[in-house]
Amino acid sequence: MATVPPGTRTPTPSPSAAGGAGPLLRAWREQRRVSQLELALRAGSSARHISFVETGRARPSEEMVLRLAEHLDVPVRERNALLLAAGYAPRFPETPLDDPALGALREGIEQLIGGFEPYPALVVNALYDVVAANSGVLQLLDGVPQDLLEPPLNTMRLTLHPRGLAPRIRNLRQWRGHLLAQMERHIALRRSEPLRALYEEVAAYPVPASAREGEEAEEVAAYFALPMRIEHRGRTLSFVSSVSTFNTPMDVTVAELAVETLLPADPATAEYLQSQVA
Repeated sequence: MATVPPGTRTPTPSPSAAGGAGPLLRAWREQRRVSQLELALRAGSSARHISFVETGRARPSEEMVLRLAEHLDVPVRERNALLLAAGYAPRFPETPLDDPALGALREGIEQLIGGFEPYPALVVNALYDVVAANSGVLQLLDGVPQDLLEPPLNTMRLTLHPRGLAPRIRNLRQWRGHLLAQMERHIALRRSEPLRALYEEVAAYPVPASAREGEEAEEVAAYFALPMRIEHRGRTLSFVSSVSTFNTPMDVTVAELAVETLLPADPATAEYLQSQVA
């Protein structure tokens, strides 16, 4: 298993940060559909003070910026941007994954996804680039053209590209819809332009003619969750996906990592994967 560290980046506020933290806080509040009064109650403040902060009539304290960001569920990277816009130093570091300070995290990740074998498991960053993967994932990539496997490996490109896994996914239209909807939710949460660019790229990929929408609904009807049904060495394997993140992260890199595991969706898939290590 190889680990690829994301590059170190300095948090930069959006152009609207020129007017201080107020416009940014208002934008996050409106996006979360929270009223000034509701936010004030959550943060132990007053609607009047929230209004003054948003219009620039009051400069929030560093503690208030962080409190409001927490109650608005602002991503860690964007909390740094809010602090910068308010005139404070960023609070959360962005440590490269190969830094010695994250050695325990890397070891824990490797043990976690290694212990999940023979089932596929991987770790991705905020742009769905693979930073770690176990042998179960590598097995599924068998036959993918080498140019699509050049680092950084991106799970969305690998899955939806017409020369990637897409032609092998039996219920591609449904699985594609699930992945694009997931990306849309993350764009709304993070307001990331690179993520939006990735979404526009993969959403424009043509759907292979082999995708048969009429058969897909019938095939997946008996499953307890929407599976990915993929052809592999002459048989169809079915997986359901589970995604987990780190709780209360204090580092941007850690906050943007997600562990995805692919669980067998039927006994036949589980038996086949177990047979590969017997």
